[in-house]
Amino acid sequence: MNPVVVRDVRIGEGIPKICAPITGKTREEIMEEAGMLSGSPVDVAEWRADGYEDVFDVQKVREVLKCLRETLEEMPILFTFRTKGEGGEREIDAGNYVSINKAAIASGYIDLADVELFSGDEIVRELIEEAHRLGVKVVLSNHDFEKTPEKDEIVSRLRRMQKLDADLLKIAVMPGSTRDVLILLEATEEMRRNYADRPLITMSMSQAGVISRLGGEVFGSAVTFGAVGKASAPGQIRAGKLRDVLELIHGTDRNGCYSGLKNENNRKI
Repeated sequence: MNPVVVRDVRIGEGIPKICAPITGKTREEIMEEAGMLSGSPVDVAEWRADGYEDVFDVQKVREVLKCLRETLEEMPILFTFRTKGEGGEREIDAGNYVSINKAAIASGYIDLADVELFSGDEIVRELIEEAHRLGVKVVLSNHDFEKTPEKDEIVSRLRRMQKLDADLLKIAVMPGSTRDVLILLEATEEMRRNYADRPLITMSMSQAGVISRLGGEVFGSAVTFGAVGKASAPGQIRAGKLRDVLELIHGTDRNGCYSGLKNENNRKI
């Protein structure tokens, strides 16, 4: 599997990367949250623009993106307008969804754009083509806040994302039981082993699904979402604690030293 390289961040290689959401309603709140990411153990910043009070004013969106780029410096920025149907803050029609995303892609300030799989194949293809033309990577996503689909359906959606030529394939589902968490992890492992030629981002939401945010690397997920300010989805963990656990599972600490678990005989496991 080839990693996706965004600035100096290699997604799909090594320890899973931490993406933190910026969810403020006002420009001031957005910039305050962005400032909190400096010096944090976060690899990618996600601006959840659907929460912004002036999101339908394209010029103001560009201005916020400019300020985010100046504040975040070389940290990659993921632009996301999450629709109401997939857990976002507001409704949006297809025309505005395309226009806002195209404006962000053309701004020169973002590195990645989130596009929802169920926006429709025509819209998805249009936005992916425009993003790739301008050197922006695409996270093609699907969020199910009601249930966890069957394993074959999860794999089918991820394969469809790959066929549409997204750079990263993302699915988040809501578990109704611990068995549902296992279904998500099993689907991730099957996709990685049998089909994926690019990085996956998968997670099971809520408290029941926290293990998928922590141990995703074992099954094939290359990015996990952690909170520095306000969480953007159920089950997000504070980024600092998340980094410590990811390093423990990966087997190295921040200095590159082994820090993996040991058994009762003090041997590495």
